[in-house]
Amino acid sequence: MSTTSLLDATRQVAPDMIEQLLTSTSLIRLDGSNGQRRNKLRAGVVGLGKQAMEDHIPGLRGSDGAELVAICDESAELIHEYQYQLKVPGYTDFREMFRQEQLDLVIVTVPHHVGRAVIETATEARVHVLKEKPFATSMSEARELAQRCDETGVQLMVTLQRRFNPIYTSFMQLADQIGTPFVVDGQYTLHVEDPSDGWRGQTAMAGGGCIIDMGYHLVDMILWYFGLPDRILCDLSVSARPDRSYDAEDTALIHFGYDSGLYGSLLLSRFIGPKTEQIRLVGSKGVVHLERGRLRRLTNGGEVIESLSREQAWPSAAASQIDYFCRVIEGLRPNVSSPQENLAHMSFIAACYESAKTHSYINPKEMN
Repeated sequence: MSTTSLLDATRQVAPDMIEQLLTSTSLIRLDGSNGQRRNKLRAGVVGLGKQAMEDHIPGLRGSDGAELVAICDESAELIHEYQYQLKVPGYTDFREMFRQEQLDLVIVTVPHHVGRAVIETATEARVHVLKEKPFATSMSEARELAQRCDETGVQLMVTLQRRFNPIYTSFMQLADQIGTPFVVDGQYTLHVEDPSDGWRGQTAMAGGGCIIDMGYHLVDMILWYFGLPDRILCDLSVSARPDRSYDAEDTALIHFGYDSGLYGSLLLSRFIGPKTEQIRLVGSKGVVHLERGRLRRLTNGGEVIESLSREQAWPSAAASQIDYFCRVIEGLRPNVSSPQENLAHMSFIAACYESAKTHSYINPKEMN
């Protein structure tokens, strides 16, 4: 497939999908009820860390599609504090929450190694899942969870909020105007003082370091815009803090390429500051430069041709994502970040780790 057709393929919408969006009006319930629409779906949140408290719970408060009805965290102290603030029941055992509450969906924001158990319990209860990235901690776990969701009819969507931001969705429109793209340069870096701190420093708990954690967002954008590469070469570092003990990579340099001729690199790091997120796509007639909150098209010499920017009102991205997921549950929208979609992400990540181990190019399409 040529680079041009690769880019064009991202815009194609199936006619039956359009028909579905126009004609679907009733709420699809897994429990066999009559499908009568509720005003709002009942949502629980498992894990009361920073992501939940700063994004998802405020997002639920601003959501038109769902309302918070229960919270869960292993910390009894947190539950005691927040169940009164939020005026909802609190649990320290997510299994008990699923037994006691009539949930339509659950938002899962737990350490990576805990995610599987929560998803399995949710599928047993036929509760839909909005899961913080990553989808899973390994390729085998991802396959098993995808199969479980498919067998139970549970909708699972991984939170990839950049897909709901107009700046990011406009990227391909500008890419059409730069001739033939031939190289991609991506970077997502931030500074964590101690990469060994907590569960994120241990591969057994996190599944890996900066690639599977913060890097998941940049990997998603590469797959969203260009598809799964044909080859990956990766080098990792676990030596940013030689005075600390950890085995989850603090930094990764990833080279990737497509048979079409497009190639590129990603720099990911949990130690290199300041916080930077960007993708540059270089073509024969210009450059598209995507940064957080800003998108520009430039000449190959660096002169700005056009620029888009967005100041986002907090927490609109989280609320938009929750509302979209509610429409997925209702059958009104396609699941753009389903388990099947995220098998490609896990293939990319698995190929990175295999390449770093073998010091060779790996085809991620052979990892799935």
